[in-house]
Amino acid sequence: MTATPVTLMTSTEPLSEHYDCAMLDLDGVVYRGADAVQGAPALLEKARAAGLTLAFVTNNAARKPEAVARQLRDLGVNAEASDVVTSAQAAARAVSGVVPARSPVLVVGGEGLSAALRERALDPVSTLADRPVAVVQGFHPDVGWRQLAQAAYAVAAGLPWVASNLDLTIPTADGIAPGNGTLVAAVAAAVGHGPDVVAGKPYRPLFDETLLRIGASRPLVVGDRLDTDIEGANRCGADSLLVMTGVTDVPALCRATGSSRPSYVAWTLDGLLSDHRLPEQDAGSWVLDGWSMRLVGDRLQVDSSGEGREAGLRAVTSAAWHWYDERGAGKSSSDDDLDLTAALDALRLP
Repeated sequence: MTATPVTLMTSTEPLSEHYDCAMLDLDGVVYRGADAVQGAPALLEKARAAGLTLAFVTNNAARKPEAVARQLRDLGVNAEASDVVTSAQAAARAVSGVVPARSPVLVVGGEGLSAALRERALDPVSTLADRPVAVVQGFHPDVGWRQLAQAAYAVAAGLPWVASNLDLTIPTADGIAPGNGTLVAAVAAAVGHGPDVVAGKPYRPLFDETLLRIGASRPLVVGDRLDTDIEGANRCGADSLLVMTGVTDVPALCRATGSSRPSYVAWTLDGLLSDHRLPEQDAGSWVLDGWSMRLVGDRLQVDSSGEGREAGLRAVTSAAWHWYDERGAGKSSSDDDLDLTAALDALRLP
């Protein structure tokens, strides 16, 4: 049976009016490194003024929500600790579901995890000598061999094992460094299997934790990564907005498979404040607001370019997804790719 192609959704009203909560990823969406994404603080304030609740959702388990909120305020984003939801909080809830209150839990990570466990009436400990009944693991730059060894001993003894997330890498000021997924893999190599539960994106617990804390009924997941933010939204049956201010570029978006295709696309968070009309398909062309793009073999030809780059992005995405779907599946590599050269030039992209 051929799967139904996944296409962009349409909205005749601004997304800020159609949804009641934006679940916002942080790095690549709200900030990049030490700086706010250009225009993000003002756009978020406009979205909040339009009635949209903002939840700042992060896979990073190292920091407490208070620290994340403080960083956001320093960047000009209005945020309180109660607006921040971390994978540490989701992991702690998962642990609390399988062990009694006041139980000792072995922590492989930092204060973010320890604080989340205390919030759930659990006792964070650091060694097997403390007789833990579960293991919870999250990223912290100070995690070393001794902590990983303690986790391996505990998991091998049969204790339940919860990981905050499986991100293999983490961006730093000096470049890309190993993330929690790499550290989890080290323990898995020692014990012969992976964690019992993964709390962070793209898995469900972090999304459920956000809904419990924020109380939203119609959320929109907003992110810059196809493999965590968007795939996670699709796993949970939530709609999503991909913004192009982070790691995903236009060719990667065009090659996205069904499970990692967003509901909406936008260059920036301004996409929260706009409607999302789709291009009309006419005789092999995709037409919207002066943009007309036509598939010619394995090439996307630009017959005309309009003024609005948002319309151009939607036209490119719609045409490319159609091309890949006609071949049975989206592409995850550069083999047999659609030639986007003309479209990238028209969109003023390298």
